Order: sequence, then structure tokens, then C-alpha cells
Amino acid sequence: METLEKIARAAIAYDKGDPKRIHHLLKVHAFARLIGLREGLDPRTLFRLEAAAYLHDIGIHEGERRFGRNDGKIQEELGPDVARPMLEGAGITGEDAERILWLIGHHHTYTSIDGLDAQILAEADMLVNPYEDGTSRQQNEALYQRLYKTEAGKQLFEELYLKEWSPVRQGC
Repeated sequence: METLEKIARAAIAYDKGDPKRIHHLLKVHAFARLIGLREGLDPRTLFRLEAAAYLHDIGIHEGERRFGRNDGKIQEELGPDVARPMLEGAGITGEDAERILWLIGHHHTYTSIDGLDAQILAEADMLVNPYEDGTSRQQNEALYQRLYKTEAGKQLFEELYLKEWSPVRQGC
């Protein structure tokens, strides 16, 4: 079994019975991969990004269990310890594991973005969250101005949240 598939399966198994979380991690992964490819990430950085995207919210259930909440800070605090055995089980160690764990531990702290992988993970997560949370157009515009830096992320956000739908097909 391929390494990223092992990570995805481990995350899904961990979140079993919680389809909202499973759908979320799959959507964030899809957007992260798409942005990473369009932004030209090298294969190693793309691999780390994809693994982190699958596991970025893995601390949610532990936060709910231990503290009765799952906010971004709790996710960042608890996520790396939950993710580490999953990475080890998939054979990911060393620098790769450390970067993936760092990404998980900082994916809501936009002031700590230190590379294109971290930027893309934040953007991918926030392509999904406004839809799931039902945020307003005004909130979406503020988020767009504050967070989005990559051309691919900007385009996706604009197409999802800032442009008006038209019944005229534009082609595929």
C-alpha cells in the first residue's frame, strides 16, 4: 500500500463514525494537492503537504475528549502527538515526519507560515471551512484579503466564494 494511502486510511479509521471530519480531511487534501501541483511544489514538499492535509485536524477528537472543545489551538496542541504514530505506521520518520508534524501543529497560526507548504495548507483548509461553517460574503472577503497569497488559492477562493454563479455554461 502506498504511503499516502496509509495515512489517509489511518486518518479515516481514527475518525470513524464522524463523516463530517472525514469529508473535511478529504476535501482539504484535494484542495491542497491541487494548489500544490499548480504552484509547482517539488515532489517531497508535495508529499509532506498531502500527508499534513490528511492529518491536519487529527487532534479534534482528543481535544473534545480531554477538554470538551476542539478549537484551532487545541487542534494544534494535540494533533502532532496523535499523528506521530500514524506517520510511524506508514514508515514516515526523520525530517519528513518533523515537517508534517510542524504543519499540523501550526495550521491555524497564520503568523507562523514559514513556507509554501504551510501557506497552501492554510489556504486549502480555509477553502473548505467557510462552506462548512456558512460564513457570510463579508467574512469571506476579509479572509481572502488576510490569508490568500498563492495564485492557485486565490483563484479557487474567488471561484468558490466571490464570483456570482451564472446558468450559462462556461465549458469544462
